[in-house]
Amino acid sequence: MKKHNFSAGPSILPPEVLLKASQGVVDLDNSGLSVLEISHRSKAFVDIMENARALALELLGLEGKGYKALFLQGGASTQFLMVALNLLEKRAGYLNSGSWAAKAIKEAKIYDDIYEVGSSKDANYNYIPKGFEIPEDYDYFHCTSNNTIYGTQMKEFPNSPIPVACDMSSDIFSRSLDYTKFDIIYAGAQKNMGPAGTTLVVVKEDVLGKVSRKIPSMMDYKVHIDKGSMFNTPPVFAVYTSMLTMEWLKEKGGIAAIEKENEKKARLMYSEIDLNPLFKGFAAKADRSTMNATFTLENENLKETFDTMLKEAGISAVNGHRSVGGYRASMYNALPIESVQALVEVMSELERKA
Repeated sequence: MKKHNFSAGPSILPPEVLLKASQGVVDLDNSGLSVLEISHRSKAFVDIMENARALALELLGLEGKGYKALFLQGGASTQFLMVALNLLEKRAGYLNSGSWAAKAIKEAKIYDDIYEVGSSKDANYNYIPKGFEIPEDYDYFHCTSNNTIYGTQMKEFPNSPIPVACDMSSDIFSRSLDYTKFDIIYAGAQKNMGPAGTTLVVVKEDVLGKVSRKIPSMMDYKVHIDKGSMFNTPPVFAVYTSMLTMEWLKEKGGIAAIEKENEKKARLMYSEIDLNPLFKGFAAKADRSTMNATFTLENENLKETFDTMLKEAGISAVNGHRSVGGYRASMYNALPIESVQALVEVMSELERKA
């Protein structure tokens, strides 16, 4: 039985993408060669890379607007460092809305002065800070759009007087936004775009080249732009599968279409959390993520029964992060609403049994 996969990442991929990717591993486009064994300089893979980069800009509505898309290695964790190396001259403002935001702050502090414009650490990050100001004399503002661990999501973004860098690892391509508000967007592929191994970076070229420090080649966005994401050997399978996922999304109608599906899944999930007296949501209602629903059992004596019921229903990977406890249902783009219905049915059945 195929399980209902609520994994927070690496996470679910569309069945069609898995099939095409597996075929490409055996024989890429009837070439007689695997995507894993062709040269990354070959026309076949250069076409894959160029298509992936073009699709990223197209889906985000950033074509012809001064942006470049890159597929790099090192995950979002390396981007914590790269953003600071490429943009930070004197001081930057960071929004501390979760564990990964805090890690981004830690890495940036290696280089210069970092100021937290707002923080929700006081409440174990169960809400998004609001009412903060972004100083005009800072080099850039950094935020995290969705906090996977805590199930919170920024619903609005500030009109910033300075460049904005945003970690969108867990909600990239999931909702319609004015992406021109951001000067750098980065996202590890493994939560909502593809397998682990590559990171999408979308950067507006005119924010680069303004720091006085020397930047190592591997850490320099301009170097990767000039080399078309081919400065070093790219993670070919991760880029290929990410391209297939973006093609799948485009065929579905793009971000606007998938956003409607995501909203339906989230409404169904949160309705059960709110109506079922056995469960309690962790995140503040105004800041609830459409990607990651976090909740706890009100009666821990029911945990063993609930966990058994989940297993019998084929529901996988809903345990909450140790920072929060309880449960977490990650509802990324590829998760069908039928999986959410299956989880909701188990929650309702537990209420009937209790």
